[in-house]
Amino acid sequence: MKIKYSFNILIFLITVISLSSCKKSNNPDPELTVSASTITFRGEGGTQDISISANADWSISNPVYSWLQISTTSGSSGSTVIHLTTLSQNTAAASRSGIVYISSSNGQGRRLIVSQAPVIYPSYNTSPIAPDMTGMTSTAVQLAAKMKMGINFGNTMESPNEGDWQNSKLTESYVKYVKQLGFNAVRLPCNWVWTHLSDRKKATIDPVWLARVKEVVGWCVANDVYVILNSHDSPNANAAKQDSVNAMQKAIWEQIATTMRDFDEHLIFAGLNEPPANTAGQMAILNGYHETFINAVRATGGKNSYRVLVVQGPTTDSYLTSDLMTTMPHDPVPNKLMVEVHSYTPSVFTILTDGDVSWGKMVYYWGAGNHSTIEPDRNATFGEESSLITEYGKMKKFVDNGIPVMLGEYAAWRRTAATNSQYLPKDLAMHNKSVNDWTTFSTKTMRANGIMPFFWEIGFMLDRKNNVIKDQAMYDALKAGYN
Repeated sequence: MKIKYSFNILIFLITVISLSSCKKSNNPDPELTVSASTITFRGEGGTQDISISANADWSISNPVYSWLQISTTSGSSGSTVIHLTTLSQNTAAASRSGIVYISSSNGQGRRLIVSQAPVIYPSYNTSPIAPDMTGMTSTAVQLAAKMKMGINFGNTMESPNEGDWQNSKLTESYVKYVKQLGFNAVRLPCNWVWTHLSDRKKATIDPVWLARVKEVVGWCVANDVYVILNSHDSPNANAAKQDSVNAMQKAIWEQIATTMRDFDEHLIFAGLNEPPANTAGQMAILNGYHETFINAVRATGGKNSYRVLVVQGPTTDSYLTSDLMTTMPHDPVPNKLMVEVHSYTPSVFTILTDGDVSWGKMVYYWGAGNHSTIEPDRNATFGEESSLITEYGKMKKFVDNGIPVMLGEYAAWRRTAATNSQYLPKDLAMHNKSVNDWTTFSTKTMRANGIMPFFWEIGFMLDRKNNVIKDQAMYDALKAGYN
């Protein structure tokens, strides 16, 4: 009797489980998936796609937006691609947005936020041409390998007027001289927005200035020198300025890219300089600036369709870039992006100031074996060899993942009677050795991590008016870093 009772319970349990499984197969868990939660259109408009996957009938219900068209507003079980099209330019002063509601008959609901940036400036991509790969076949990694020694033409074309901060404007003879010294790659910081807009309301670049920059770029390319042309601008990554910065990025890069479109892969564009960003949210905005730059260049066509481009890490700081730049901005062309960071570690040693400043006491002596017994209070207490090894090592993960890294600016300068007459080191020989050792060690450590160094030369090492070396020890220390 006991055995029979247990057997009946077992049969009952099996029946309940079978009925439950049958019911579950006939009534599966509700599913509704939308491929994106937000979509952003450029001010000029366009079409973007999303996909909706569901296991029941679904429909879209939303307020009618005169500027937005949705290709399909209902569907059944399965996967469906929806085309969203902005029907007009957004000529308002700010972004416009709307919410698209998607719901299914089995009780699921999703929201899609659609926004469109404003058209603040007119489009300058007025003559796009077909893509042209001639002379543009190198990937970013291959191009980086061709750059042997890098230097900046600093404090020259980013000044209010070319040469304001130098003893000479750039000349082709100086380009040839730099090449003779072993530098086959130059970074050309350039001022566009600050003092070279002929019509600020329309973000129109002075055509005379565009022609002058093109002339300098042409000298570099003609002499087999790779040139990184940037916009030496550092906009804040914040929501309040997002629309205006993106609009300016698009306007100036359409003009620059169109003007420089026929140069081969010797010319590389860099979108910004040192854009401040310290949080993940700011990094997302900064990546938006980068994508505006990338899209503006690519849209002009020709060789720009395949040109290698440089995007800057947040604040061009290696630590922040390693932590926050977890995804690269989208580029429709694969393997054509580089990342840029800068370094002046420790800044209390590398940067010339008139005495101590609010952010630190100036240091004159740096590195193992270089601390002074004459002036011990000016010895470095941080930012020495181990710090540089850690800092530059942060960028190796990009290199290891096939994304070249350029150290766009780095330098340490001597304190001399000409630069700091009232704040000269008491142990001058040890100070000079510190500067030389910092230069060699920094360069060598960057190279060991696969990073391309671009020394920030602003007239202290080279005399660009007379094409001579002013600081032979600095040049020798720099070259030693490459050996």
